[in-house]
Amino acid sequence: MFLDLWKQVSTRQAILTVAVIFITSLSALFYVYTSFPELAENERQHMKLPLHIEDAKNLGKLLGQYKDLYYIQVLAGLFTTYIFLQTFAIPGSIFLSILSGFLFPFPLALFLVCSCSAIGASLCYLLSSLLGRKLLFKYFPAKAQEWTQTVKKHRHNLFNYMLFLRMTPLLPNWFINLASPVIGVPLIPFTLGTFFGVAPPSFVAIQAGQTLQNLTSSTDAWSWNSILILCVFAVLSLVPVLFKQKLQEKFD
Repeated sequence: MFLDLWKQVSTRQAILTVAVIFITSLSALFYVYTSFPELAENERQHMKLPLHIEDAKNLGKLLGQYKDLYYIQVLAGLFTTYIFLQTFAIPGSIFLSILSGFLFPFPLALFLVCSCSAIGASLCYLLSSLLGRKLLFKYFPAKAQEWTQTVKKHRHNLFNYMLFLRMTPLLPNWFINLASPVIGVPLIPFTLGTFFGVAPPSFVAIQAGQTLQNLTSSTDAWSWNSILILCVFAVLSLVPVLFKQKLQEKFD
């Protein structure tokens, strides 16, 4: 019902809504930044979105110095920035996952990353549903109906499929966020599948964050063992689907 109301929004209203959300998000980031204590000149240069591992090391060292006195500001800054990146499909969240493992206890870091991923992905989903579905059904109505029917056919297993996609590198997360509302994936299985599906890969990134200063690249967080474990979790996420299909074939 909620998404049906969004479909009735005109394209101009949709673009305006996206712009307002973007400006509001930037304002929230600016507020978090300005609420942080005054930084020295040599520290201010490191207070930026990490684009590579050296940026993450410098930012982690800086935030680590202020974390004890300004715990809430550091936590809120990471939380807000992570959601912003996820909402607008901006690369860089992997470095924030690593930073979370460096700055916070493992359980808190894992909950933080999973929550931010789920919230940010859901907001990206809603923004995409404003414009993406409208454009697809306008210019490719036949293909849109075909994809929608496919989703409806597997509607009882969408949670498991979402788990599988989040655990494997078959599709980038930004593409999943943008495409899911377009092809008719409901919001609830999308959000829950995201929250639990990102946990295994986040586990690896957070664990790597505990040795942040020894990393030379974000790929150092991954090993053949961790990749194998993720593949096992991904296969296990589809076992209920295969089991259900076997039961249906047996009793049909």
